[in-house]
Amino acid sequence: MHGYEMIQEIAERSGGAWKPSPGSVYPTLQLLEDEGLITSASEGGKKLFSLTDSGRAAADEGPDAPWEEASRGIDFEALGEIRQAGFGLMEAFGQVWKTGSKEQREKAVAVINEARKKLYLILADED
Repeated sequence: MHGYEMIQEIAERSGGAWKPSPGSVYPTLQLLEDEGLITSASEGGKKLFSLTDSGRAAADEGPDAPWEEASRGIDFEALGEIRQAGFGLMEAFGQVWKTGSKEQREKAVAVINEARKKLYLILADED
C-alpha cells in the first residue's frame, strides 16, 4: 500500500475512531524502512510499502493492532447518530449563513452558542 491507502485503511478498521495524519504516517514509514522492517518501490508515481520478513516477524510479536485499541468500547451506532446530528446542524447553519439576512445570521449564531452551553450543562447534570 502507499501511505494514503494506509491512512484510509486505519480509519476504516478503527471505525473512524483513529485517522492518523500524513505528518505522522510518512515519517514513521521512513523510520520503518530505515530499520529494515519495510521496503518501498515506486509504482505509477506512488511509493508502495511492503513488510520485509523481519517486519512481519516484528508485527507478529507486537501488541494488538492499534486500530483495535482505538475502537475498543465504542458504540459505533451512537457515534454515527451523533455525527449525523452534528453534520445536519452544520448544514443548516451553513444554509442560514449563505442565504440569510444579517439578522438571521445573528440569530443562528445565538442558537449555536446556546446549544453549545446546553451540551456542557448535560455533562454537568444540570438543566
